[in-house]
Amino acid sequence: QRLHHIHQLGMAFLVYPGATHSRFEHSLGVMELATRIFHRLCKEPRPDVFHFIPRKDSAEHLYWRKILRMAALCHDLGHMPFSHACEKEFLGEGGHEAMTLKIIESAYLKDVWSKLQEKPALKTSGHRDIVTDVLKVTLGEESFYRLKPELKNTPFSPWEKIVAEIITGDFFGADRIDYLLRDARSTGIVYGLFDYYQLIETLRILPFGRGDKLALGIDEGGIESCEALLLARHFMHKRVYQHPTVKVYNF
Repeated sequence: QRLHHIHQLGMAFLVYPGATHSRFEHSLGVMELATRIFHRLCKEPRPDVFHFIPRKDSAEHLYWRKILRMAALCHDLGHMPFSHACEKEFLGEGGHEAMTLKIIESAYLKDVWSKLQEKPALKTSGHRDIVTDVLKVTLGEESFYRLKPELKNTPFSPWEKIVAEIITGDFFGADRIDYLLRDARSTGIVYGLFDYYQLIETLRILPFGRGDKLALGIDEGGIESCEALLLARHFMHKRVYQHPTVKVYNF
């Protein structure tokens, strides 16, 4: 609920008056997009990656769907007022990710994780630590090991890496897709929009390396959507995120 009062774009509303949307609605959007991506990836997996993916509607499938949705809701919990503007000064090098980790592990959310553990779909996966799995998906592999060095010996399976990438992925991540679209709509920067329906529809899990690793990729029919996403990202940085007046207000 605290995220209701934190502007997604920090001080940008002083330049773009419509940019008053919050981290709360962004978190809901990431959960929705992440769920759509999850269903698409599990719907028709390639034969060469089939054995990595939980069978649809199995206990494991339902478990990771729940973990993904909770991670999407929690991924921005540690953000400060004005979002990134004063993050390093107050939170240090770990930034909002370190604070997100502290909140997820705190006593405030202990009851939430306990109740989740009691749900039938998650009981069958009782050998797993829900908090660790939520942190893995929330932070992604690189940030997880940086902020939890004591868990260096807790490897990400190929499937766990894919689930984490659904949210944190630098290109196809639901976090990036949602904030680009939401920020474009709120600021009125129309060339920040792109066809995310087509992008999600063409997403696939692909093998790489010696076939023992997985990555998110697309069918050929999704290339134009990817190009549109890249252009949207470029224009949004130029017109909003790096806008000279916004940078002045942030300073």
